[in-house]
Amino acid sequence: MKSKKHGKSTSGVEVLNISPNGIWLLVQDREYCLSYKEFPWFKKASVQQVQNIKLLNGHHLYWKDLDVDLEVDSLENLSAYPLKYVA
Repeated sequence: MKSKKHGKSTSGVEVLNISPNGIWLLVQDREYCLSYKEFPWFKKASVQQVQNIKLLNGHHLYWKDLDVDLEVDSLENLSAYPLKYVA
């Protein structure tokens, strides 16, 4: 007897909105706003690039097309991650 594959996870990550000020994410039932001021690499990204996001290991966000990695904790505690991107 073979087990069936698990269904698609419903507690992953979803892009809720892309606005002139930033992007809104739903990560494991919590909403986050990533402003372009704090996360500038999303400002010139296409909709497709922003939406191509994966949640890895329950705590790691990865945008393959943009080569961007973020820990979910950094969205909750931005001041604990003082390194900033400089263009």
